Amino acid sequence: MKKIKQLLSLVLVSALSLGLISCGNVSTSSGNTSSGDPTQSESTDGATGQGADSLKVHIDVEVASMDPQIATDGTSFEVLAAVTEGLFSVDDAGSPIKALAENVEKSEDGLKYTITLKDAKWTNGTPVTANDFVFAWRRLVDPKVASEYAFIVGIAGIKNADDIAAGKMDLDQLGVTAKDDKTLEIELDTPVPFFESLMSFPSFLPVNEEFFNQCGDSFATSPDTILCNGPFKITSYEPAATTIELVKNEDYWDAGAVSLSGIKYQVIKDAQQTMLAYQNGDLDVATLSGEQVEQFQADSEFNNIMAGYLWYISPNQNVAGLENENLRKAIAMSFDKTAIVNNILKDGSIVADFAVPTLLATGPDGKDFREGSKTYLSYDKAKALEYFEKAKSELGKDSFAYTMIVEDTEAAQNVAQFIQAEIQTTLPGVTINLEVMPKKNRVERLQDGTFELGLTRWGPDYADPMTYLDMWTTDSSNNYGFWSNPDYDAVIQSAKKGELALDVEKRWEALKEAEGVVMDEAVIFPVYQKGNAVMIKSNVSGIEFHSVGINRVFKNTTKN
Repeated sequence: MKKIKQLLSLVLVSALSLGLISCGNVSTSSGNTSSGDPTQSESTDGATGQGADSLKVHIDVEVASMDPQIATDGTSFEVLAAVTEGLFSVDDAGSPIKALAENVEKSEDGLKYTITLKDAKWTNGTPVTANDFVFAWRRLVDPKVASEYAFIVGIAGIKNADDIAAGKMDLDQLGVTAKDDKTLEIELDTPVPFFESLMSFPSFLPVNEEFFNQCGDSFATSPDTILCNGPFKITSYEPAATTIELVKNEDYWDAGAVSLSGIKYQVIKDAQQTMLAYQNGDLDVATLSGEQVEQFQADSEFNNIMAGYLWYISPNQNVAGLENENLRKAIAMSFDKTAIVNNILKDGSIVADFAVPTLLATGPDGKDFREGSKTYLSYDKAKALEYFEKAKSELGKDSFAYTMIVEDTEAAQNVAQFIQAEIQTTLPGVTINLEVMPKKNRVERLQDGTFELGLTRWGPDYADPMTYLDMWTTDSSNNYGFWSNPDYDAVIQSAKKGELALDVEKRWEALKEAEGVVMDEAVIFPVYQKGNAVMIKSNVSGIEFHSVGINRVFKNTTKN
């Protein structure tokens, strides 16, 4: 997309005075059209509006997109949620709380929500309206947009979402209506118990239609083409930027609860450089990896946090050999996961012999999904060799060579190199080559199907096993390996909107069995569930960490 040129402040002032919306340099406070805020104290940075209490945060990958309906990765989601707010957000315990929703009425059958919006406005002074949600959600399911997250509207149960995404119905048939500027009506096909929690997910964030249309292809590519309505607003950003800067949004409806003057995200991929920046005071929050964890784990500023991300290898079953179940099982069981978490990562990550992580969701029995569930594809060199011998016989060949695509972060490369060596040692005749690239390119390759093996990850969007299991249905855009099982599809569909959806206990057991199908056929090769070793300066408090949805929330953070 092309980056739009910054409009002259005088033009914007004239446009705003006429009540128009401009895709250009946006107002940072009532009556102010410059990128700085004259109400900021003298201690702030005049160029960015950030002060001494601005939080300096480390990220290890670039923000891939600031378009709510296009973004797919956790880093982009985190920044999006800092500058844009939807109907709901979550509290520090991860439970849904009303954000832009002022009042919520739910029908007795759970099929209709009538939501009244708070008085809120975008950073150009335009009110946030019900139509901003209608426009955004229609765009999310529009086949022409081809959002990777179109499926999540169906997961939310919104009426006709799946048929619209499949091109079978028109956009205006989506079950969301702006009754007036302040009233949003949402119709569901089936009751969804986690609906309010799902509404905090960034794909459901609103977008101002007129602003979007005026921006065209440049939408969400620069501060001038991004409208904000959240705790912070963006002042410095471009695609693939290594620094993203936010300042407090004084026009945010709950601005009084926001203590930080801003957030400065810095992309640093090298672990040693990250810690040098932290020790030099250039970072307040930094994520450690490898040997650094042992070095700093006794430090008072060290924190160990379990995350929801599942790291796994996706085999492309359209590639010769990988369609063979025995070869997939051989590869999946050929590398030592315990050595990966204990000797390479050392950050609290745990071995993943499953497709649905721990600490994700609690069932009707009050127990975590993993409690009482089986484990699968555990490291076993002898069994891996048995499967390999079967695969060689079935495929009529003794040697195989595959390339595994890997993102360019230090941790991912270290893990990939270890897996490469393990597979080649355990399975003589198998050669694994590595191709390193930025995360955005790795994701694009997986989505395009132009790969053989891909070391990837998935973070849960909502607190239900379906956030993982739905990925491996035949038509899912996240089914990177192109596996297809009609019986599996039927179970997942029934658990979403069929007979199973009406019986929570049967649904829960069916989802456990569905996980078993995915694992028994080695649809993916699970590696580990991510733990985070995080350094946080002692004068910083109130960062909320979540294993589902937005992983870090800084609205209530303070820096003294």
